[in-house]
Amino acid sequence: MPHDAASSPRVILITGASSGIGKACAEFLHGQGYRVYGTSRRVPRAVVDPPASDGRHPAFELIPLDVTSDESVERGVATVVAREGRLDVVVNNAGFGLAGAVEETTVDEAREQFDTNFFGTLRLCRAVLPTMRQQGGGYILNVSSIAGLIGIPFQALYSASKFAVEGFTEALRLEVAPHGIRVVLVEPGDFRTGFTASRRLARAAHSPVYADRQAKALGVMERDETRGATPESVARLVHRIIRRGSPRLRYAVGPASETVALALKRLAPSRLFEWGIASYYRVR
Repeated sequence: MPHDAASSPRVILITGASSGIGKACAEFLHGQGYRVYGTSRRVPRAVVDPPASDGRHPAFELIPLDVTSDESVERGVATVVAREGRLDVVVNNAGFGLAGAVEETTVDEAREQFDTNFFGTLRLCRAVLPTMRQQGGGYILNVSSIAGLIGIPFQALYSASKFAVEGFTEALRLEVAPHGIRVVLVEPGDFRTGFTASRRLARAAHSPVYADRQAKALGVMERDETRGATPESVARLVHRIIRRGSPRLRYAVGPASETVALALKRLAPSRLFEWGIASYYRVR
């Protein structure tokens, strides 16, 4: 489904667009001439800037949408469809990281992680699919993570939620392909965003049992994230994907060391790969 944004801009909905990867995608795609709606959990009101003389809005619109609420998701999607009459692209980006040893993470904390990262994606997909089917096509881009392909020590529940997004997306892609809907995984590595500062630590993750190794692993994660590139490369990748008529299932984006690690997982003996991950995160 190649597209000329200048002639008939497609309508794009991006969750978690108040910062980080979501904001970078929303700003870049708006700059390319698409009609972009970003969402954030906390927006006091729909931000609707008056259009310029050429009819374009000076910034993408930010509307309230909480991916952990069925009602909020349905209301947000309905708002966009009512205004625009269609919805062509959805980028499921909203999420957060939960850190801590598995033993010290409660089931309630795990549920919160999955409610945003996995069930939030499910809610958005269910809400937009009827519109996309009726209009004969669309793109759904689910933002996973390289941590959705490689289990990260002391971030097991975050990895688990992204592993779930991976399997879910593989299946959904097959289900909706006959309706002209392209479903794609975007797998970012470490970028310099607000993700680091907003990472949550399990409430019980302070015992001496795991403290030393946990601190070392989180130190490596924070170093890689804070030294990472800004997320504009993810935005450019999203733009390339939605311009392709037949995008592939997976697109990894990030530092070369991390994308190489994905290849090593496929090719290297499992014990050797595990040794490499343990050494890298200093948990051996």
